[in-house]
Amino acid sequence: MKKKAIIMGAAGRDFHNFNTYFRHNEDYEITAFTATQIPFISNRTYPPSLSGPLYPDGIPIHPEEELAGLIKSQNIDEVIFSYSDVSHDYVMHRASLVTALGADFVLLGFEKTMLKSSKPVISVCAVRTGCGKSGVTRYIGKLLKELGRKPVAIRHPMPYGDLEKQAVQRFSKPQDLTEANCTIEEMEEYEPLINAGITVYAGVDYEKILRRAEQEAEIIIWDGGNNDLPFIRPDLSLVVADPLRTGHELSYYHGEANLRRADCVIINKANSAKCDDIEQLKKNIRSVNTTAQIILTASSVDVEEPIKGKRVLVIEDGPTLTHGGMDYGAGIIAARLYGAEPVDASPYAVGTIKDTLSRYPHIKNLLPAMGYSPTQMRELEESINRTPCDMVLIATPIDLAKLINIKKPFTRVHYGIAEIETPGLKGVITQFLKRTA
Repeated sequence: MKKKAIIMGAAGRDFHNFNTYFRHNEDYEITAFTATQIPFISNRTYPPSLSGPLYPDGIPIHPEEELAGLIKSQNIDEVIFSYSDVSHDYVMHRASLVTALGADFVLLGFEKTMLKSSKPVISVCAVRTGCGKSGVTRYIGKLLKELGRKPVAIRHPMPYGDLEKQAVQRFSKPQDLTEANCTIEEMEEYEPLINAGITVYAGVDYEKILRRAEQEAEIIIWDGGNNDLPFIRPDLSLVVADPLRTGHELSYYHGEANLRRADCVIINKANSAKCDDIEQLKKNIRSVNTTAQIILTASSVDVEEPIKGKRVLVIEDGPTLTHGGMDYGAGIIAARLYGAEPVDASPYAVGTIKDTLSRYPHIKNLLPAMGYSPTQMRELEESINRTPCDMVLIATPIDLAKLINIKKPFTRVHYGIAEIETPGLKGVITQFLKRTA
């Protein structure tokens, strides 16, 4: 008899696990996906065009809150946990729930879902959301171009809209983002790469995505999301760690798994971390990975206009603050560095923005750039415009003022990574190119 199973996810790893391991597996019947972390992604259907001939009606996607009821009502045999950036405690609480109800709790192994590319692959992953992997990806992409190579980035999935239309997506110019109705989170990841002249692929079906990307790439950069493992087998595995959260690299899933598999660990933000925290982080890395090269990089922060002495409303990257657990990012760092005073926006937030601040009470004196729907973008706009301040400090990777109407003076924070060692990250990439020539 077929095993009846549910896949727990967040519109990313869950779909990939299904596509690569379960879609044509006649030993299983996947009765449902569950969804969490990202708003507005449940109560959809994984469509028949993606689910394959074993699922002619597609597969329903339920809120994770319904998991216990689904296990009971559908007599589920297995629950496959398929999302990332959660603590080991969190994972085991879910495991306890599932096993208490009589089902098996499953974590799929790395090898079962890995795609093999015909082109050299550099993966950029992290131990937590918000470590700075996007800056590393951009730096590597620019470096490869300077060295005469043609990189193409394949980004971890963010399919929050029409899954059928988002099966395979290619972005090479800004208007591609508009035509695809991208959310703020998607644009934050894609636009900086596009502006650097790097084509980006993403979507739902990564076998098809990879084959399309291989047609135009000399080298593929896997641009990871959250702290998930790569979907494509890397020839060079880079993992970014955060000395401002020392200890997290050993206590979050999939972050620790990434750390154990890394060829090179990049300790980013070394310019703003305590020496003791950096040294402890090195010890933690070595406790699980004795062979990886360890290099340090700085997180560079600049503002377009002077902010000294101003009361500023800081807008930061949403996922880093929410499930990433950070209580500040580049915007707060810029405010401190350049002498501005962050203001409290919580009394003035409305709708889902207010709900987000209530759900994540560690977020103070700033707003997360949440924009997963047109309604939420309007609520973000209203929350910004209601908040008394001298200036809005936009610390998102995209120019938020092009998407919403900010009725106050504003300026942008630009941030990336900077080499502080020789040969550093450039040396790692140069040696990789020599090996793959």
